[in-house]
Amino acid sequence: MPGQDYSRINIHANIDQSVGKYFRFGLMTYDNYNVTNGQNLSLYNVFAASPMINPYADDGSLKPVTHSIADDYWTYTRDRVLGLGDSWADNQRAFGSYNSLFGEIKIPGIEGLSYRINIGLNFNTMNRGQYTGAGIFSATASNSSGSLDKSLQYQWTVENLLTYDRTFGKHHINLTGLYSGEQTHYDRSLVQATQIPADFFQYWNLGQADKANVTVDPAQQRYQESALQSVMGRAMYDYDNRYMLSVAVRADGSSRLAPGHEWTTYPAVSAGWNISKESFMEGINWVNSLKLRVGYGVTSNQAIAPYSTLGLLSTDKQQYNFGDKKTIGASVTKTTNPYLKWELSDTWNYGLDFSLVNDRVWGTAEYYIVNTHNILYDVPLPPTSGVGNQTANVGKMQNKGFELSLNGTIVKSRDWTWDAGVNFYINKNKVTWIASGVDQNPSLGLFLGHPINAIYDAKKIGLWNEGDPYFDILEGKGGGNYGMIKIQYTGEYDANGNPVRAMDGGGKDRIIQDTDPAWQGGFSTRVAYKHFDLNVIGTYSHGGILISSLYAANGYLNMNSGRRGNVKVDYWTPENTNAKYPKPGGIGGDNPKYGSTLGYFDASYFRVGQISLGYNFDPKAKWFQQMGLGTTRLYFTVQNAFVLFSPYNKESGMDVMTNSHGNENAAVTGSLPYSNATLTIGTNAPQTRNYLFGLNLSF
Repeated sequence: MPGQDYSRINIHANIDQSVGKYFRFGLMTYDNYNVTNGQNLSLYNVFAASPMINPYADDGSLKPVTHSIADDYWTYTRDRVLGLGDSWADNQRAFGSYNSLFGEIKIPGIEGLSYRINIGLNFNTMNRGQYTGAGIFSATASNSSGSLDKSLQYQWTVENLLTYDRTFGKHHINLTGLYSGEQTHYDRSLVQATQIPADFFQYWNLGQADKANVTVDPAQQRYQESALQSVMGRAMYDYDNRYMLSVAVRADGSSRLAPGHEWTTYPAVSAGWNISKESFMEGINWVNSLKLRVGYGVTSNQAIAPYSTLGLLSTDKQQYNFGDKKTIGASVTKTTNPYLKWELSDTWNYGLDFSLVNDRVWGTAEYYIVNTHNILYDVPLPPTSGVGNQTANVGKMQNKGFELSLNGTIVKSRDWTWDAGVNFYINKNKVTWIASGVDQNPSLGLFLGHPINAIYDAKKIGLWNEGDPYFDILEGKGGGNYGMIKIQYTGEYDANGNPVRAMDGGGKDRIIQDTDPAWQGGFSTRVAYKHFDLNVIGTYSHGGILISSLYAANGYLNMNSGRRGNVKVDYWTPENTNAKYPKPGGIGGDNPKYGSTLGYFDASYFRVGQISLGYNFDPKAKWFQQMGLGTTRLYFTVQNAFVLFSPYNKESGMDVMTNSHGNENAAVTGSLPYSNATLTIGTNAPQTRNYLFGLNLSF
C-alpha cells in the first residue's frame, strides 16, 4: 500500500572465550532498530468503494469526496496518499536489545564441580506518532487530530548454577542447583489532541492545541512491574549410556499472584533406556539406535497482568458534590481476588527415538497427556455486581496427542543427494471442569468436553427454497423469506413429525462446534547436485474451522444498503436457487439473519511455505584462496510460496494462514459468538510473498 512500509537493521554478536584452565566467559547480543510507517492505513474504504462511481469531475479533476446512495468516501488514489505531505503522518520507531552474559569457573581441587552465572538484560522502546489533518481520509469536515504513544520495557535475569559432573567408569552423575531471579518493567504514555492549529506541528507539539482538546486517557497509561524468584535442584544419572534417570524439583515465586499463593513447588522425573546398547541387539544390524523414554513433570503458568489480584478503579470524568467541594469520583471496574494462584499442568510424555539402515532413516515418536488445572481467566461478572470482571482460577483442561517425525536420505551418491522429512501430529484439547460445576460457561467460551476455542453458534446447513418442509413453522411465522440461511434445528418434534417451535439461532439452536484440526504436519525435502541444492518446506492440516470476518456478519459483504463494493459470491436469486450464499439484504436490517455462520470455513490446507535454491562455491578454487574467502553461498528464496489445496483459498484467493485475530479494522469484523477462537482472517493486509536474494561469506 502506498505510504506503508517497514525497514529494519539487525546487529548480532557472539563471544565465547576460555581464560586459562579454570575460567570461561561469553557474551551474546542481538539488537534491532526498526521503522514502521502507515500502520493506520486501512483497506476497508478501498474495498468498499463501488467501481460504478466516477471519482473524476466533469473537468477531469479528482473529486475530493465520492458519493454513492448512502455512503461518502474520501477519494483514495496512490498519488493522493503519497502527496499528503505534512497533512498526514503515522511513524513508529522501535529499538530492541537482547543480551546475555555468562561466566563459568571450574572449582580448583574438586574435579567436576563448577559455578556458572548467567545474566540477561532485554530492553525495548517504542515511539509512535500519528497525525491526520482536517478532512483527510474523511468525507466530512473533520478536525485535525494527533497522538504520541511511547512505551519502555526492560527485563533483567540472574541465574546462579552450581554443577557437579563426573564419570566413574560406566557411571555418569550430573547434579545441578539453581537460584535465579528476574524482574520486568513496562510503562507507557499516550497523549492525544484535536484541532491542532497547523499541519507542520503534526504530533511533535500537541500542546499547541487548545488545552480543552488535549486528552490523557488514564485507561491508556500503563505502569507495571513484576518479579519472579526460582529455586531448582536436579540429579541425572546414566549407566553405560544405556539406562538414564533424571529427577528435579523446582519452586517458583511470582509477585503477580495473591499473597500467600505466590509460591508453588513442582517435580519432574524422566527415565530412558537405550535399547540398542543391549547385548540382544548386537545381531540386528539394520537398527543403529533405539531409545525408549518416559517422563512425568509439572509446569507452571503465571501469565496474567501484574496487579490482577488487586482489582482496578476507574476515575469518572464527571465531577460530583462532596460536602462543600467538587470532586472526581472513582468506581470499581475489577474486583480483587485474594485467592489467585498458579496455573499448573501435569504432563506424561512417552517417546521413542530411532535410527535405521546405516543411519539412512531416523525419527521420533511421541505420545503425551497434559492435564491443566486452575486455569487463569478474566471472568465477566453479572451487571448486578456493578463490576466488569475478575481474574480467577476457573477450570481444568486436558491436551493429549501423538507426534511422529520421520527423516531419511533417499539418494546418496558422489554427485546426488536427496533428503526428505515429514512430521505428523494430532492434538486433542478439551475442557474437563468448569468452576461452579456447570457444564458450560458461554460468556467465557468454556464448554465441558470441548476444546477451549470452540464456537457456540448456529450451524448453516443450506438456504431456504420454496417447497422446503417446515419453512412456515421454523422461519415463515417470524418474517423469514426464501433465499435466507437455513440453520440446523435442535428442538423436538410433535407426534406428526413437525417441529414444535420456531428457529432460535441466538439461543436454543446454538450448537458447540470444535475449531481444532483433526491432524496437522509438515514436510521438507532437499535435493543437491554437486554445488547446487534445492530446499522445499511446507505444512498441511486437515479439518477444523477457519473463521473469516471478511465473509461473516457485519462485514462489508452483507451491507447492501450502502451499495458498497462486495466480495464476489454465488448468491441466491429466484433463478439461482442452488447458490451457496443467501439472498442479498437482511430481514429488517443490512445483514442476513444468522450471518455469522457465513464466516466459517473448512480449515484444511496443503501449503508450500518456502522454496530455496542455492549454489555453494568451491572453497578449494584458486581464486577463492587468493581472495581469502572460505565458505561462500549464493541463494534465492521464496517465502509464502503458494497454496496447493485449501477450501478457503479456493473461495477467496487469500492465503489460508491466519495473520491476526481479524479485528484490525473493527468496522468490518464479524462477531465470534461465545468463542475463544483466534484462527481468524480479517480485512487487514494479507500474507505477503517475499523474494530474497542472499550471499553468505566467511573469511
